[in-house]
Order: sequence, then C-alpha cells, then structure tokens
Amino acid sequence: MDHARLVSTFRTLALDAGREIMEVYGQAGFDVDIKEDATPVTEADLRADRVISEGLRAAFPDIPVVTEEQQASHDLAADVFILVDPLDGTKEFVKRRGDFTVNIALIEHGVPTRGVVYAPAKARLFYTDAEGRTVEEAGPHRVGQAGALTALKVSAPDPAALVVVASKSHRDQATDDYIARYPVADFRSAGSSLKFCLVAAGEADLYPRLGRTMEWDTAAGHAVLAGAGGRVVRFDDHAPLTYGKAGFENPHFIAHAPGLTLLKA
Repeated sequence: MDHARLVSTFRTLALDAGREIMEVYGQAGFDVDIKEDATPVTEADLRADRVISEGLRAAFPDIPVVTEEQQASHDLAADVFILVDPLDGTKEFVKRRGDFTVNIALIEHGVPTRGVVYAPAKARLFYTDAEGRTVEEAGPHRVGQAGALTALKVSAPDPAALVVVASKSHRDQATDDYIARYPVADFRSAGSSLKFCLVAAGEADLYPRLGRTMEWDTAAGHAVLAGAGGRVVRFDDHAPLTYGKAGFENPHFIAHAPGLTLLKA
C-alpha cells in the first residue's frame, strides 16, 4: 500500500471536511436532529461525511469505507478498511465549545496504523506520517501546502504525579472513581478524540474511558497515540483494543503512556 499517498489524502479530506464544518459552525443557528441511537446529528456532520466518503472512494475504490453516518457500507470480513467519524464531538459542536474533530483512520488486521485528527476550531492537526510516526502540523492548515511539523512522543509519566485527561461531555462516577485510585497531580478536560492527542503530545499521561464508544470514535486518535509511542488497551484485561468487531462497539478502554502501571478494574 502507498502509505504516503494515503496519508496525504487523509490530510486533504480532513481539511476539506473541517472547512465544511466551520461554515455551519459560523451560522447564527443550525438544526440538530436526533438519530435512532439517541445521538445528535447536524448539517455539519452530513456535509463532512459526504466530502470524506466521496473522496476516499474515489481515491481508494478497493478499500472498504465505514463512516458513522454510513455504517452499513462496512465489510466486516475485510482485513483492511477505513474508519471515519466526520464530526466527533457533535455535542461540543452544538454547545460551541470548539472541542470537536474530524477523524479518518486506516485499519489493518484489527490495528489502526494510520490516522488523522483535525480540530478546526482549535487549529490543531495531528496525523501519522507514511512510516506511522505521529506529527502535529502547525497552521495555517492549507490543502497542498504542509506547515511545520513537530514529531510527537508520549511523556515519561511520573507515577507519583500523573496528568489525567477525561471527557467534557461523558464524565461519570465510575470514571471519577477509577481516576481517584491514582496519584493525580493535574487534571485536564477535553472533548472528542483530542484526549488521545493530548496523551500523544505528552500533555497528559492517562485517559480512561468507562462509557460507550464506537470504533469510529477512537480509531484515528488511537493511531495518533500509537504513532507517538502510546497504547490503548481494554479496561477489563488490559489486552490491546482491536477493530473490526461486530457492531463496531468498543469495550471500556484505557489510553496511556508506557511506563505507567495500570490498575485493574
């Protein structure tokens, strides 16, 4: 596979989708519908989904694509496929808090190996390069013209003074109880897949998620974290989190920097 071409395409489509999202975000008002799974969807979700899915199918017609808005198109028998969340953090988008992202990831044999996470309202762009190493690109983020790149590497955690990141919209008592078992020096709150990126950038050590997520929610962030030397494991047995599961639903998980002794459930 031509990973250089794939990464370039992912980056371009994420920027294109981000432009569509920000056009809606800048409107005085927009409609919010509720899907069958009780999650919100807006015009921005659908416009971003269309840009990305059409672009991916034109560029890589032989690779199956599944997006949050087009789940039925995914072939579970495929060893290689692309997972897309065109607008992760729709609740943050609706509340105009800025912590929403565009997410595109390549899955190879159950593992997210390449991915891009773009936060257009925060002007932060993270992705894996052709070799699978994670970089953050400085703005302005232009199609066809990459900015300065900074290679990312997870921090070396201080086991006596951890930095923990957790969700803005999905915090619950179980998560708080688990975090309370660690010696936490600082706590950061972020929305969407930005939590993975904060760990990848060395800005946090630990991100536990004890709530419901789907594979498209996590795949790109997982790839970004892995490319920076981080890990994502199941909460129950600390085995690697894998992709291509029936129904696309993830178990609870923990994203973390190596060198941290994880506590059992």
